[in-house]
Amino acid sequence: MSSISSIKPKNKGQKVMFDNPVLEKLTRTHISVPITIFVTAAVALATYAYRYTNLPKPAIGMLFGAGLLTFTLVEYIMHRYLFHMSTHTERREKLQYNFHGIHHEFPKDKGRLAMPPLVSVLLASGILGIFYLLMQEAAFAFFPGFILGYAGYLFVHYIVHAYQPPKNFFKTLWINHAVHHYKDQTKAYGVSSPLWDHVFRTMP
Repeated sequence: MSSISSIKPKNKGQKVMFDNPVLEKLTRTHISVPITIFVTAAVALATYAYRYTNLPKPAIGMLFGAGLLTFTLVEYIMHRYLFHMSTHTERREKLQYNFHGIHHEFPKDKGRLAMPPLVSVLLASGILGIFYLLMQEAAFAFFPGFILGYAGYLFVHYIVHAYQPPKNFFKTLWINHAVHHYKDQTKAYGVSSPLWDHVFRTMP
């Protein structure tokens, strides 16, 4: 077992995590599945906030935008401090590898470019519950922006791994993520946005 910093990326192949074929299949997903789930959920919740809450319409838009922005910060923090955690013990090293090291070892494995839907839906449900406890009905406007941010992250993460550099504004994101994987894993933690890399000075 090696820490992420010592992993040499392989541009072909994939890692088998479980001998049990059912468990192994549950660790993989086509990118369209979680994107469809979270875009649909975002639209449904935003519609609910608009039609059935007492929130002023301008406030709904502002909360939605705040949720979107908040996701980009959460994405950055999780990538930098959870997925690239320091590994002082063998247990933490194994945890880090299963969380993120597999992706660094096989960055072109399209089946593992997103968290398995079962896990992500359960996690999102828990986050919605926390937001509701903190924000009450405002959560129904804030959370759609948050999960739409996640769907956007999935889309960007997929295209930067699955395709060659595009000739449009996605090229910058593609280059940043390639730097993170192939040159310097202490830089470019933002996948869907470089904003927080600029703020926290981790921009390559």
